[in-house]
Amino acid sequence: MKKSRTDSRLCNWVMLLASVTAWTANSAPMAPWQVGTPIVTYWCGPALTDAVATQMAEGGWNLVWCGEKEMDLAQRHGLRAQLTDGLLTPASLDDPKQREKLEALIARVRTHPALYAYFITDEPSAAQFPALGRLVAFLRERDPAHLAYINLFPTYASNAQLGNKGDATTAYREHLRQFAEGVKPGLISYDHYQFAVAGDNGQYFLNLALIRRAALESGLPFLNIVQASSWDPSMRVPTGDELRYLLYTTLAYGGQGISYYIYTCPAHKGGIAAVDGTPTPLYHALKTLNREFVAVARELQSLRSCGVFHAGMMPPGSEPMPKNASFAFDPPVSATSYQPPARVAGALLGYFGPAGQTNASHVVVVNLDYKSETVLNLRGPGSLELFDATTGQWSPGGATRVSLRLAGGAGKLVRVKP
Repeated sequence: MKKSRTDSRLCNWVMLLASVTAWTANSAPMAPWQVGTPIVTYWCGPALTDAVATQMAEGGWNLVWCGEKEMDLAQRHGLRAQLTDGLLTPASLDDPKQREKLEALIARVRTHPALYAYFITDEPSAAQFPALGRLVAFLRERDPAHLAYINLFPTYASNAQLGNKGDATTAYREHLRQFAEGVKPGLISYDHYQFAVAGDNGQYFLNLALIRRAALESGLPFLNIVQASSWDPSMRVPTGDELRYLLYTTLAYGGQGISYYIYTCPAHKGGIAAVDGTPTPLYHALKTLNREFVAVARELQSLRSCGVFHAGMMPPGSEPMPKNASFAFDPPVSATSYQPPARVAGALLGYFGPAGQTNASHVVVVNLDYKSETVLNLRGPGSLELFDATTGQWSPGGATRVSLRLAGGAGKLVRVKP
């Protein structure tokens, strides 16, 4: 049947409206990236399959590495995707054809429900920061809702690796300043591997302290990549208790993300799963710890880290308990000497409070001896409540003094009753 002129006009209007709607959906302003659910991820994982994604989701991982074709698979399993692609490099901006391909990639993936981050690079020198800053700005302009992810060196990197001069603290502090100001990232991520066969690296808390300070000064969240394997005869595979220590010390310093080096790698011992996919003992330990990390980090997400204080041993980078502290150990934890590579013992308090206020309302208490259970008595400025990281529930308010029995490396979130 022949269409009338009215029918043709109506059809044209419908097609125009559909075109405008599609354009609007793809080009409408997007909200800036935020952490959302605290990050649990990994380094060096297997190719993403349904079996791998199922294992990761059941183990409490919530951010997976994948290519564009695997993003639908990640979505099916309720996982967020960190996209890897050879176009995600500063060199793409200098080649018109590669730039066009990068533009097209962003346009395709930016609205995908699983997309969380674009992987850019690992451990760049400060000399690379200007180019990385250009790429981060380019991505943010076209897709502000997703993170451009860059991971940094630890404190024990050399001056040549960092691209900065000075002792470990001076060079690293300058490295972090240049990164924050020159690249303008959405997140500060770094790795630090401390568990050697001969003992523990003495700079772990120094690194945490410098990262925490840089994150506070730049108003950014941070993520800690921790050791979950051995890749050299001089390094040992951590135990579940040692990983619990890494998770809770990261929380006490204000971290919103945790990552494990590695998940699976043929050249490494330990990790989360064997090459054939069989879960290791660390997988089974982290199946609980990952969920505890997310639960505690979520409670702290709206608060600001306002102090971290050590009691007992004082490793490099640590600060002692101040006099008249609002939260304190009662009785005090006995002071003991510290000499690396001995493991750190004693306890830790991470203070948190609402932004703009000086008084802490929450505190993360950590037993720093990852080999021994301990009992710590905490005194607070009001009626204290304890957070159950398994159920996500707070206990009813009680006394101003609580006794905490903590397993090796374990922690507990405590708050003053609202």
